[in-house]
Amino acid sequence: MTLKANTSPSYVLVTAAYNEEALIENTIQSIIRQNIRPKKWIIISDGSTDRTDEIVIRNAAVHDFIRFIRITEDHPRNFAAQALAIRIGYEALAELQFDFFGNLDADITFEPNYFQNLIEKFTSRSDLGLAGGGIYERYNGTFKARPISNPRAVPLGVQLFRRECYDSFGGYLPLPHGGSDWHAEVSVQMKGWSVASFPDLKVFHHRPTGTADSLFKYRFGQGLMDFAVGSDPAFEVVKCVRRIPQKPILLGAMTRFCGFLWSYMSMKQVLVSQEFVKYLRRDQRARLRLFSR
Repeated sequence: MTLKANTSPSYVLVTAAYNEEALIENTIQSIIRQNIRPKKWIIISDGSTDRTDEIVIRNAAVHDFIRFIRITEDHPRNFAAQALAIRIGYEALAELQFDFFGNLDADITFEPNYFQNLIEKFTSRSDLGLAGGGIYERYNGTFKARPISNPRAVPLGVQLFRRECYDSFGGYLPLPHGGSDWHAEVSVQMKGWSVASFPDLKVFHHRPTGTADSLFKYRFGQGLMDFAVGSDPAFEVVKCVRRIPQKPILLGAMTRFCGFLWSYMSMKQVLVSQEFVKYLRRDQRARLRLFSR
């Protein structure tokens, strides 16, 4: 997409929230303070039982670019539910004219120039289809860059797409163990677009660190996710082994591989297309060759 001269690029956002009363107010205020506000922001409460709805409705009454939607139907509480909620939000934007579409988690804040600077990254690179900032999390009271980052990977909660890029692959795929962001990244590259994250654009992630038990379940689920999207077994082994020396995620790396191995031994089903698996594994094997050198 080439943006027309003398026009200001516009963006829209969708947030799927479930019981986010502790953090969503800060996220809303962060967007309100942006130098360039979204043309529309759909915030979906996916059956929240706390004060999430109240907080969003109060802000929507003051700021007309915010729209509140509530999902009331019963459904499994997993990562697929988030992707489905985002799809509902995107459908609500179908008739609106905009240049960029972003997914935003309800536990994120930015500096006021974040979206302005991110859109400038797009306008300087016509091949860029998906981008986002670098994740910073609180360590010992100070926000620091997340230890593991990939310049070609953008976390789900801060993914911003060119509209035609997002439409080209059909939107987020609901996956029960997560990986919708990974699937999106690979899918847009299959369509010829580039993906990039920019550490200089800080994204502050406020979700508190989970307990050891929840961390175990999360990491095991990541292994299930890796298998479900067709990750190459050899690549999975090398990836997990390389992460073992990093003490904060020692247990996480081992547990993640256990999840992958369990899926493999149980002959679980890969949930993406064979075309996707072939593309992903070809890329992973190329990266393994580079690493072996």
